[in-house]
Amino acid sequence: MALQNIGASNSDDAFYRYKMPKMVTKVEGRGNGIKTNIVNMVDIAKALARPASYTTKYFGCELGAQSKFDEKTGTSLVNGSHETVKLAGLLENFIKKYVQCYGCGNPETEIIITKNQMLQLKCAACGFVSDVDMRDKLTSFILKNPPESKKGSKEKKALRRAEKERLKEGEAADEELKKLKKEGKKKGSSSKDVPPKASSTKKKAHGSDEERISPTHSQVDEKEDVDDNDDDDVQWQTDTSLEAARQRIQEQLSAATADMVVLSTDETEKKAKAKASSKENGSPKGASPAREEKPKPDNGSSSTHETLVIEIKENLKKGVSASQLKSTLSSLNGSAQEKIDALFEALFEGVAKGFVKEVDKKKNYLAAAVAQDERSQLLLLRAIEAFCIKSSSSALREVGLVLKALYDADVLEEECIVHWYQEGLARGNKDSQIWKNVEPFIKWLQSAESESEEE
Repeated sequence: MALQNIGASNSDDAFYRYKMPKMVTKVEGRGNGIKTNIVNMVDIAKALARPASYTTKYFGCELGAQSKFDEKTGTSLVNGSHETVKLAGLLENFIKKYVQCYGCGNPETEIIITKNQMLQLKCAACGFVSDVDMRDKLTSFILKNPPESKKGSKEKKALRRAEKERLKEGEAADEELKKLKKEGKKKGSSSKDVPPKASSTKKKAHGSDEERISPTHSQVDEKEDVDDNDDDDVQWQTDTSLEAARQRIQEQLSAATADMVVLSTDETEKKAKAKASSKENGSPKGASPAREEKPKPDNGSSSTHETLVIEIKENLKKGVSASQLKSTLSSLNGSAQEKIDALFEALFEGVAKGFVKEVDKKKNYLAAAVAQDERSQLLLLRAIEAFCIKSSSSALREVGLVLKALYDADVLEEECIVHWYQEGLARGNKDSQIWKNVEPFIKWLQSAESESEEE
């Protein structure tokens, strides 16, 4: 299908991105019943983001002829025989009046009906609001048949959040119901402790056809509950010996951290043995105590950060899933901010190009670390800030797009992003490049919120 630029003023621009199909018409019928069929009116209307009934009605108003658009078949008819060139010229007038922005000429506009029953065109490119001439005949038709309103991003996000909360409440109710069932089964089994009969086993082995009928759903559910209760009678014990502790530490932590933890365990054991031996031998007060190994000095927050990054990388190599990440972070040493900083650096260290794509791939890890907590979201935003400032210029350039991707994925909420931005400006570094790159996204967030309030 041949395409052309939208708007006659843009016809010479070979790289113009807004295009529509060329009009195709067909004359049908004879005599008084002759009609002109615009064959591809639906495709043209889709390219203009306007209902096909608007363009068909506009042709009828300008030509003084009856026009009709069938929603079911997508057929656009205008009474009379009309040339394609004439209809294409009328379509250009329609584009100038009802599609193109009066300020910048961009066709990416939306028809808005005000409270005073006036028509306006709001441009998504420059934000200019154009007032449509209400003396045109088509305006009354548009007021009677307004365009379908699109749900804003805020409303979609609210619906998604409500759905998540509903699922969480349902899961909690299921858990409570399961606990109540288990408690009731325990009480019933303790009160009725009857030994099995030998005759029942024989009946099972040589039973009749009636006994071979498949069990009902209620019987299957009872059997599953009994199987679940079998585990309740088992008493689980944890081996607290030194060897078992060492083995658990080696499995959970890296080699370097495990040596540090085992060293501290050995020191506490030596202290306890020294105190016990001093009590048994009755050593005097002035006697010199047993020599203790001094712990290694801390090299500062930088060494802690590097250690956390190494440990998180090793856990990621082992195949830690996003759902297990929260418990893995809680087992590490360090503050909450240090852990989030280390996680972000471990996930995206060395990313030169395609920073937004990498963040979109690994957003599940960030969502698990944040877990819909406002405080954790602020920690993540500060980690993004620190990473972009000290990393390559490409990450700093794409920070606004990264925030948009995390916002669309429900990892970050609007209030936390705006609070972090205002907090950064209040620190006195308004001229920093990161705030300049984030500013357009903040303005978009605030404008989207004001639009939803107006609606």
